[in-house]
Amino acid sequence: MAQELKQVRDELEKAAKTADDDDIRDDLREQVDAFEDYTIGDHEPDHAVLDGHLNQLRQLSQDASDDTKDRIEDALETAEDYREGIDQA
Repeated sequence: MAQELKQVRDELEKAAKTADDDDIRDDLREQVDAFEDYTIGDHEPDHAVLDGHLNQLRQLSQDASDDTKDRIEDALETAEDYREGIDQA
């Protein structure tokens, strides 16, 4: 499962590099940092935390340009797959 979180982080990092808008780029970098913490830390996000990330990424996807949007959507798909494997509280 940590591999999926790493994939999400990697896609978001690529998205941040392609973002034309500074605000979108900054928001994406915050998401990259969060997923980086999950990949190297000893904790993984639960449903509620991950839902917050997914909602933010959906909003960023709506506001992003084509290449950035595609990368965010790839990250979203992987994160949603990861979320399905999390046990609910």
